Amino acid sequence: MNEYLSLNVSDATQMRMYVSRPMAGGPVPGIIVFQEAYGVNAHIRDVADRFARQGFLAVAPEMYHRTGPGFEGDYKDFQGLQKHFGALTEEGADADIRASYGWLSTQSSVNINRIACVGFCMGGRFAFQANSIVPMRAAISFYGGGIAETLLGRVSRLQGPTLLFWGGRDARITPEKIRAVVDALRAADKVYTSVEFSQAGHGFFCDAREAYHKESAEQAWALLLNFLQEHC
Repeated sequence: MNEYLSLNVSDATQMRMYVSRPMAGGPVPGIIVFQEAYGVNAHIRDVADRFARQGFLAVAPEMYHRTGPGFEGDYKDFQGLQKHFGALTEEGADADIRASYGWLSTQSSVNINRIACVGFCMGGRFAFQANSIVPMRAAISFYGGGIAETLLGRVSRLQGPTLLFWGGRDARITPEKIRAVVDALRAADKVYTSVEFSQAGHGFFCDAREAYHKESAEQAWALLLNFLQEHC
């Protein structure tokens, strides 16, 4: 079963959130699915539904709720989402993360000790960020843009093991940026796994994008499920 709910955020805004529920009864693990820059679109909802079929209560918060509630962008029109993408703040994302985690953690059907998160592109940064402010059992980041530039100061606060996926042909996230993230995790003695798919580019997991790389996406999904089974 899936539905949209509206949450109160600490900055007095309202955030809509897509919720996909598993068939099994509780207590079940929970997972927050953080959107790409293109919104909580059909692809992100499908990812949440895939997690629900794996037995998770999955939620996908609309991180653009302050500037474009319900916004779904066109993959061929990055400029069309700049108004929303450019208005995001670290503080606002922190508030949205806490609201999403707070809702999941108070559901009677969810095991509060088994909540994880996953994010894609922009959402990969949010997953890394979430792991620094709420007690995640695990955090999974797909080609998380901006981690090296803005979040390395949070590495010491990461709470759950981190799984990072990168595309070897990603022109946006350079090897130097990947190295900076991995070096920071290693220096802080954090539990992490970093996986690079040599033939994949940015956005390789999304089957609605030209960048989709089927083999890498399928391998990443299998690794992700194994990681969650071990840690969540």
